[in-house]
This record gives sequence, C-alpha cells and structure tokens, in this order.
Amino acid sequence: MMARYFRVFLVAIFSISIGFAYAESGHEHDHDHEVAANGKEAFNAGEMIMHHIGDSHDWHILDLTNEDGSKHPISVPLPVIIYHKENGLSVFMSSAFHHGTEDHEGYRLDHGHIVAVDAEGHEDEASTAQIIDLSITKNVAAMMFSIFLMLFIFLKVAKTYKTRGVVAPTGLQNMIETIIVFIRDDLAKSSIGPKYEKFMPFLLTIFFFIWINNILGLVPLIPGGANVTGNIAIPLVLALFTFVITNINGNKNYWKHIIAMPGVPKPVLLILTPIEFLQIFIRPIVLVIRLFANITAGHISMLVFFSLIFIFQEKSNVAGWGVSVASVAFTIFLNVLELLVGAIQAYVFTLLSAVYFGMAVAEDHH
Repeated sequence: MMARYFRVFLVAIFSISIGFAYAESGHEHDHDHEVAANGKEAFNAGEMIMHHIGDSHDWHILDLTNEDGSKHPISVPLPVIIYHKENGLSVFMSSAFHHGTEDHEGYRLDHGHIVAVDAEGHEDEASTAQIIDLSITKNVAAMMFSIFLMLFIFLKVAKTYKTRGVVAPTGLQNMIETIIVFIRDDLAKSSIGPKYEKFMPFLLTIFFFIWINNILGLVPLIPGGANVTGNIAIPLVLALFTFVITNINGNKNYWKHIIAMPGVPKPVLLILTPIEFLQIFIRPIVLVIRLFANITAGHISMLVFFSLIFIFQEKSNVAGWGVSVASVAFTIFLNVLELLVGAIQAYVFTLLSAVYFGMAVAEDHH
C-alpha cells in the first residue's frame, strides 16, 4: 500500500515539475533569442538549465502568457541587501526590479547580478565594483529553511526523549536515533578512535545539513528546488570547516608525518614532504569537488531529459508528446537515483571528514 502511494506521489510531483520546467523554458532575459522555424521563440536548453541550477534574487515559479503572447513571470520576491561604499546600505524587495526590466535606486538586476547604473541608464563599472551584495537569494533562503527544519526535528526528538524517558523509540525519534547511532559507531568511532566524541556535533551537523538540502533540492515546490549543495560556495565553506578543525586538532604525530615522516631517508623527504604538505590542501578540495560535481550533475541530467520534450515539441506537438513519456520515465528514475546519491554524498563527506580528523588525532604506536 505504501509503495503504491509513493509511486503516485512521484508521478504527481514530476507532473508538476514538467509544468514548472515548461514555464521556465519561456523565461525571458534581456539578450536576444533565437527564433524557431515556426516563428516562435526557440527553446534554449542551456539557458533553461543554467537558470534552474543557478542562484537568483527571487524564487521563480512559472510564466503566464498574456493575450499578446508576452510572458508574465510569477515569482516570490526576496530581500535585496546592498552595501555600497559611497551610497551606504540599501534594502528593498527584488520585486522592485520587475524581473530585471526596471532599475531601482540606481541599481539594475542584470542576469542575476546587481550592477550600478548612471543617470542615463548605463552600467557604471566603477560604481559596480564598490557593491557588496548581502541579499537573501534563493539558495540562502533555502539554506535558512533547512536550518529551521533541522532545529525543529532535533528539538522535537529531544522533547520526546524528555517526556517519554528511556524507552524504545518510535516514529521520527526512531529514524533520527538510528542515523545518529550509525554515524557514531560506523563513522566516528571506527575512523577517529577514542577521541570521537568531541567531533560528533560537527559530523552530525554536516551530515544532516547536506542530506536535507540534497532532498529539498529535488522537490520542485517552494521551499524546495534550490541547488544549495550544487552551489560551489556551500561545499567550499563546509570543506573549509573540515580543513580548520583537522589542522587545529592535529597533534605532534600528525605534523611529524607531514614535515618529516619517520623512517624515510632524508633525500626522499625532499620529495615526500612537499607532497604531504600539499595533501593538507588537496583533501578539502576533493571534498568540494566530490559534493559539488555529483549534485550539479544530477540536476543537469534531469533537466536535460526535461529539455528533450520542448526540443521535440518545436518540431511537432506529436513528437513532443511522444518524447515526454520517455522523458518523464527517465526523470522519475533519475530522481529516485538522486535520492540515493544525496544520502551517499552526505555520508561520504561526513566519512572523509571523520577520516581526516582521525589522522589528525592518531597517536604514534611505534
């Protein structure tokens, strides 16, 4: 019974996704568009894909077609917070830009970036260089939602422990406890050793943060659909935390193996020491690329199958409907696969962080 409801849920979600993808395919930009053979605006798959996986200053939902054939975007505006070194702080909603068609307070939204304009409406590059954009973008808003969701889950589970006491867990408490015990026993203890407890808060935080955001990124409805972990800045910051924690907690044995590995002839150290030193920086880079590339590739793969529908539809409606059956089937398969990939990437990031911590605090047994 549950499996049947799950299949119905997936079909419903992806039916909505196709509608949103079609709506996004007509999203207008400020540059010129190619024209298809039938005289209509040609579908640009690359533009649609980049618009989906990129960040933005509003939460675009769909485009409505007016009677004259023009597009009327429907989106949820987000706060724009700009600090200009000369003009000071400016705070307003992104709806003031009217989807990039109008300027506001000397600023313009140009292809997702805020630039400064002069009195004649031309971009002022010197003034643009003085802009510090602190806006609440789509990725930031999605990240805030995931943080509040994590707080809700953990506070609710903690309250359950407080009210029910030490009894067999059920429901949400059972699921969360199972995951926490798994991370503690199979990741932290086995990778770090006796000193695992001090690293558990960080390991649990990054696992649930990455996992929840990966799941929300596959949901096409607000507050989902944001490519949080597919934005390279997010894995970069997470990897930076791992880098700092690893090297701050590195003991004498850790640094001894990096600077002058015991038992290695001194001539060989001239080659080995620079390599070991570079590994300090290579390890967090590997964390960044692994998470960023896998999540972004998954989003792009699904959007490519969406794009096939509109590409073939430009040839004929029959071809569009025919291809849509296969496209939806492959997209559902990829989405289920991405649910697994999202959990695996959270696990791998947490595991590698635990391994690095274990290397930093390991004692010399010789």
